[in-house]
Amino acid sequence: MKKYSIIILGFVSILCIVFFSFRDKPVESFLNSLSETQKAKALLDFNHEAKTEWHFFPGTMYEREGLVFSDLSEDQREKLFALLQSYLSKSGLEKTKAIMGLEAVLREFSGDSVLRNPENYHLAFYGDPLNDDVWAWSFEGHHVSLNYTIAGDKVTATPRFFGSNPARIPSGPREGERVLKEEEDLGFALINSMSEEQLEKAIFREESYREIVTINKSVVDPLDPVGLSFEELNSKQQDALIKIIDLYLSALPNKLNQERRKVIQDEGFDHIHFGWVGAKELGSAHYYRVQGLSFLIEFDNSQNGANHVHTVWRDFEGDFGRDILVEHYLNSPHHVVQ
Repeated sequence: MKKYSIIILGFVSILCIVFFSFRDKPVESFLNSLSETQKAKALLDFNHEAKTEWHFFPGTMYEREGLVFSDLSEDQREKLFALLQSYLSKSGLEKTKAIMGLEAVLREFSGDSVLRNPENYHLAFYGDPLNDDVWAWSFEGHHVSLNYTIAGDKVTATPRFFGSNPARIPSGPREGERVLKEEEDLGFALINSMSEEQLEKAIFREESYREIVTINKSVVDPLDPVGLSFEELNSKQQDALIKIIDLYLSALPNKLNQERRKVIQDEGFDHIHFGWVGAKELGSAHYYRVQGLSFLIEFDNSQNGANHVHTVWRDFEGDFGRDILVEHYLNSPHHVVQ
């Protein structure tokens, strides 16, 4: 029996090595493709202040640390997208690329090639991904902010921001394209399924916000519960609300998606609230919020004549990996105080 136990433990160890080697391979491949000058820009101290500073403004409006996308060769760009793919789902990567591509659309409309630059996105690593047990990384520029923290075998992926300007491309070869179509349409479907009695409570403010309420704060506390609780929705509406949550989680690779989904399910859907502000149809400003015990989703489309979307997922304890870092430092043998 002891012999079989040793064999099983050995097999599990091999699987773990294979898993973590696979996980780190895109990181290693990308980092090894960089010159020493590029590495000096890309690799920052784990406690660098920029790690918890983020924004969705264009690169010329908000100074960022790290390596800029425009300085990468074609091969390095392919390796970067492979790295992003290992931390995003297929749809999450497609959404990221599509949002970056909207900068070219804005450049065509405005003629401003400085402000509207699809290559002005920054990548930064905090700590040494190839040697450190704890590290972080981010990819950010106009309307994209992806922030990951890794502590041992645990990963967090918030704050996570996606935006779209224009929300609907009004003309040109891509006329009618809506990068964040599902996020908007699922919200409309839910609010427009409600009775007059439900609407009186769900719509907690008449005039829409001009921006997501939490903006780009490094730390977000739970907002006041507004709108309808999960219990106040009928079964079809409850399914619709869960579908919204699952859509935002679908940007993550399956393992991270399922882990985060299970936490929400274990907390209980009854703690989730859905609130709406503004118009209930396209063309006028509107906003919605989904809040649970541990997370917040915000959707806003009010700027540029209600043709400019901002969305964000925040974790109250897990943004920038605060929860897994605390757990890691408490439980890791080389951090435990004897």
